[in-house]
Amino acid sequence: MSKVSVLGVDFDNKSFKQFQNELIGRINTHQSTFVVTANPEIVMSANENPEFMKILNYDADYVTPDGIGVVKAAKIQGTPLKERVTGYDLFSWLMKLANERSLRVYLIGAKPKVIHAIQTKIAREYSDIQLVGAEDGYFKDDLEVVAYQIERAEPDLVFAALGSPRQEQLLDILRKNLLPALMMGVGGSFDVFSGMVKRAPQVWQKAHLEWFYRLLKEPSRYKRMGKIPKFMVEVYKSKKDRR
Repeated sequence: MSKVSVLGVDFDNKSFKQFQNELIGRINTHQSTFVVTANPEIVMSANENPEFMKILNYDADYVTPDGIGVVKAAKIQGTPLKERVTGYDLFSWLMKLANERSLRVYLIGAKPKVIHAIQTKIAREYSDIQLVGAEDGYFKDDLEVVAYQIERAEPDLVFAALGSPRQEQLLDILRKNLLPALMMGVGGSFDVFSGMVKRAPQVWQKAHLEWFYRLLKEPSRYKRMGKIPKFMVEVYKSKKDRR
């Protein structure tokens, strides 16, 4: 199955390696490409927001299963996905690719101190990247104005860490304007990449408990994490309804 639907959101059923190969192909040919990395929280949000659901299913070029909850849900339905493909793993790989190829990168989102930390890291460890934009997420301009500013910078890669659905709404504008770049929403990836937030140790990642590690480190995420049990309840209800 090339697509697997989980609570109405259509996920691309590809391995991490397959995503890499396809994205490289599109970068090589400067195809306008919009990637969504969707976790259970995003799926639940899309179910509450028809416009957001439309962005995911009709406007995005790829939707990756970012979150073990999505992978487990697909298995429960009897339509398994090949593997979890996280936004952070794609983002960190694309940043290495950008450094190898001296690509033009535009970053937008997160707190000012996080953006400053990323700029410092890029200058030190990814010095061949052409950083054509680095803006925090506390701007007051309309998304259309911000999209125009990004277009003027002529980036090859655009990463937005504005939270969902705002980051996807911004990238959707750029995709509809056919910006010849790869664009991806990365949620909290800037925080981790900058070093301001530590990613879960490998043992937690392999146990698929990265979300729980993050919750322990940031108790303020409790309300957001509360959507995960609700997500699983809806998955089981959906399975029952199919019968």
